[in-house]
Amino acid sequence: MCPAPDGLLGVTPLAIGDLILVEVMQGFRHDRDGATARHLFRSLPLLPMLDGSNAWKAADNYRQLRRRGITVRKTIDGIIATACIEANLPLLFSDRDFQPYVEHLGLVAA
Repeated sequence: MCPAPDGLLGVTPLAIGDLILVEVMQGFRHDRDGATARHLFRSLPLLPMLDGSNAWKAADNYRQLRRRGITVRKTIDGIIATACIEANLPLLFSDRDFQPYVEHLGLVAA
């Protein structure tokens, strides 16, 4: 798993993927918390994660893992992992669903 983002702030350049932004922002129940997060995230570069090329590669990666007996539970996790692999960007995560991408497909954990 990855370190807390607090330890990376000011030390490592950070960005946020557009799909990650959607997932995080839709999770806020209270407008005030959402507004605070929106303010913080707007200071980060926003990276697009899905285009035609990555769509094909995400499907291929899913099938590679499935051949190994690993089932990816959420399609969006596969898209996010693939986007990071293809862009050679490390991914900060705490979701165990990304671990097969680290172990078998070259995803780098931040």
